[in-house]
Amino acid sequence: MGDPTVRKGGHKHKRGPMIQIVGIVPARYHSTRLEGKALADLEGHPMIWWVYSRATQSKQLNRVLVATDDERIAEAVRERGGEVAMTRTDHVSGTDRVAEAARKLDLSEEDVVINVQGDEPLLDPRAIDLLSETMREDDRVDMATLIHPLKSAEEHHNPNVTKVVMDRDGWALYFSRSPIPYQRNEGCSLYRHIGIYGYRFGFLSRLVNEPPTPLERTEALEQLRALEMGHRIKVVETTYVSVGVDTFGDLERVRKTIRERGLSPNS
Repeated sequence: MGDPTVRKGGHKHKRGPMIQIVGIVPARYHSTRLEGKALADLEGHPMIWWVYSRATQSKQLNRVLVATDDERIAEAVRERGGEVAMTRTDHVSGTDRVAEAARKLDLSEEDVVINVQGDEPLLDPRAIDLLSETMREDDRVDMATLIHPLKSAEEHHNPNVTKVVMDRDGWALYFSRSPIPYQRNEGCSLYRHIGIYGYRFGFLSRLVNEPPTPLERTEALEQLRALEMGHRIKVVETTYVSVGVDTFGDLERVRKTIRERGLSPNS
């Protein structure tokens, strides 16, 4: 059967520390493209509650909380029985907000924080489980995220779809809004990035203490900070497809999907 601690490429990893895995959903009211989207009504529940409820269905998370600076969002979660961590108002990214909330918890350096995007009401909890399992099983991984095969040339050239290229062992080489790799010849599969992240708590704390890096600012992709600092990001392929809400059109499409499928926050 071979050695269960050896992964592809011959690397050793640990299975086993009894780590905590916490899901944190960053949410703000003043979204640039869709004001107040966290509280947008979806079949009688605010969008943030759909995200929170689906995250709690993960089999890997020990705890789920919403990190916000807005009392309206906090109240919408609390009145339905959810947990909230109030944060500062001056955070420039969701990751910074997640890090502040994580510092309020009793976490060790090796514990894992999953940054669950607050604008994905149709989140599949199995995506969280996949990311969590990756970090639980391999102590080399300080940061991980998910990818999915690109479906079309249109997606490949869409700057709102983040593309990723990685090495043969599944470590990210680069993320970009541009169509990478350039397809001069065939031979390389194309992938899009799914914006959910896992971090070791100690690594996350160090990462947010660093200033934004040149590539991060240029592409407006905060994960590039880790790569520019010389760290590695593990990427894991999934069948989960992100359904984010950035515009009113996105919101209407999600509403239509919910109605057609007869979904609820807990289904």
